[in-house]
Amino acid sequence: MPLVSKNPATGRLIARHREHTAAQTREALASAHDAFLNWRHTSFSDRARHLTAIAATLRKQQNTLARLITAEMGKPLADARAEIEKCATCCEFYAQHAARFLKPVRPPGAPKYARVHFEPLGVILAIMPWNYPFWQLFRAAAPALMAGNTILLKHASNTSGCALAIERVFRAARAPAGLLRSALVSSKRIPDLIADERVRGVTLTGSTAAGRKVAALAGAALKTCVLELGGSDPYVILADADLDLAAEICAKARLGNAGQSCIAAKRFIVVESVLAAFTEKLTARMAARRMGNPTAKSTDFGPLARADLRDELHAQVQKSIRAGARLLLGGHLPPKNSAGAFYPATVLADVRPGMPAYDEELFGPVAAIISAKDETDALRIANDTAYGLGAALFSRNRRRALELAGEHIDAGMVFVNAQVRSDSSLPFGGIKASGLGRELGSFGITEFVNTKTLWLE
Repeated sequence: MPLVSKNPATGRLIARHREHTAAQTREALASAHDAFLNWRHTSFSDRARHLTAIAATLRKQQNTLARLITAEMGKPLADARAEIEKCATCCEFYAQHAARFLKPVRPPGAPKYARVHFEPLGVILAIMPWNYPFWQLFRAAAPALMAGNTILLKHASNTSGCALAIERVFRAARAPAGLLRSALVSSKRIPDLIADERVRGVTLTGSTAAGRKVAALAGAALKTCVLELGGSDPYVILADADLDLAAEICAKARLGNAGQSCIAAKRFIVVESVLAAFTEKLTARMAARRMGNPTAKSTDFGPLARADLRDELHAQVQKSIRAGARLLLGGHLPPKNSAGAFYPATVLADVRPGMPAYDEELFGPVAAIISAKDETDALRIANDTAYGLGAALFSRNRRRALELAGEHIDAGMVFVNAQVRSDSSLPFGGIKASGLGRELGSFGITEFVNTKTLWLE
């Protein structure tokens, strides 16, 4: 069965990629495993040299790669360029810091001649999504590679062109053959890949449903895994918040990548005393953002990645309205003869439990405004979700806000007066239905290593 890439802005076919045969997949995995047997013994300085060359190649090809991202999944071109730059920066970060992160240590209180060493595991299967087709891979691959592992990439079917382009970047940078290989296969073949004894770990970014399936498979095979899954990030607006600042950040955080981000702002929980004012400001800013051709400089957000995803989002919006949500902006499908998978910036007010806009992840440009009686109620609502990825809190009392963020919000990341985002130096990941383990920072590089105790008498 071919893996189809379509331009979501036009609906036009980009390419039909032939799914790899069983023999081709075995060859890719064997190549990655053979590369590991040599790569694991290379020095950190040699690994860093290759990661730095990969970063340079990403920058050299930045415009070409950005156009491919935009064509395959609809991200505005400027955002696609920024994605490539972020990948290059991540490679350089780990090239610079990996040796220190993985330096053998003597833990406090340990016997005098005992040490803890960190050794690579082997081939890491990276199951990646379409929404950040380069960044999601590189934020997992850069630390894993610097730790001495190699990568087998199973990308989303609609971004197969990006998967092949990533392989070409490694070749152009003259990285060792097999350091990263792509397997163009459907999801049905993931169980066989996880079960293969040469695969020693699995990293997945995707839906919670996919994460549960992969976790079960990895558990059955006794393979370590990192799961970065869905989110329904709350942005809490307290009574003393700077409402103009909050509204601007919230609009940006909701509409980035057309809302197709696990850490996009999704639920806006507002204390009653400022509800009307914030709602007016947020709606105005959402309305001012321009939807359109992702290659145009004037475009703020483009289409959703696929028409079926757009239709699922619209169904969630309509179901929420039927349950009593009030539509303030957007919420309609383009005419049937319109090209592309576009969906307008949408604002729902009076959102309550039992509505998809409250209970589910809305993966698109839809803001759900939820009223809270007071600060205590707002924090309760923020935690009233199956998810626990990111969160943000807005208040002029920075010290008090930091205390609330640290002690009262259940999430892997909480930002005060700022948009939730990832940084190579800090751990990234969630709790509850948002996943297991961490990516990035010093924590991310130790997810796929053997933490080995050495004791000398």
